[in-house]
Amino acid sequence: MNSISPNLNLMIKASEKASKILIRDFGELEKLQVSLKGPNNFVTNADKKAEEIIISELEKSKKNFSILTEESGFIEKKDKENFWIVDPIDGTTNFLNGVPHFCISIALLVDKEIIAGVTYDPIKDEIFFAEKNNGSYLNNKSIRVSQKNKIHDCLYGVNFKNNLPENFLIRNTGSAALDLAYVSSGRFDGCLQKNVNLWDIAAGSLLIKEAGGIVDNFELKKFNKISIKASNERISADLNKNINIF
Repeated sequence: MNSISPNLNLMIKASEKASKILIRDFGELEKLQVSLKGPNNFVTNADKKAEEIIISELEKSKKNFSILTEESGFIEKKDKENFWIVDPIDGTTNFLNGVPHFCISIALLVDKEIIAGVTYDPIKDEIFFAEKNNGSYLNNKSIRVSQKNKIHDCLYGVNFKNNLPENFLIRNTGSAALDLAYVSSGRFDGCLQKNVNLWDIAAGSLLIKEAGGIVDNFELKKFNKISIKASNERISADLNKNINIF
């Protein structure tokens, strides 16, 4: 593995530090304070505490990047154009119901493109990370997308059911960030997501690209209601012919 940048190292440390809060609170769910942000959209004090830790760690960077977070919105710093993108818990509904499938996701946007990303599953202790032109890794081991070449033989992480071809193998796991990470490591062959947020997919999009996969372009200036289609290179063209989510 090539050496990683100070920024990526900081992102990894921030996710590891915040994960301790999530693991502790996951074991004491009955004590959590929960509020409703919108229909089926919950926030817990675990989200807030994890976000505070991540922000505190990222602010140690010598770069005065702004910060976009799920809970606090856009935190403007001296550098308004380049910013960290933070989701303290992707998969909050899973977390709240004792389902051990959620993660921390952090990305860095510089010059209008994602240049570093981290997705950390604290329950499985799996940390996926990538930097532009430096490959994708899972727990320091290089990863690549799958090599399957027939769309009906593939497994997809999907958050909707309508307008999909018959006999499509799909899983709705409740975490778009982990779905994308699973594509980067070959566990899933593709990922189709509608109406997700930038913090859900920013890190995962880079993970897939650096692992040799294809990610359909999405508007980085748009923070909400994003659709994304990602897969290995072999099925990308057929997937585009058969599914239109944009």
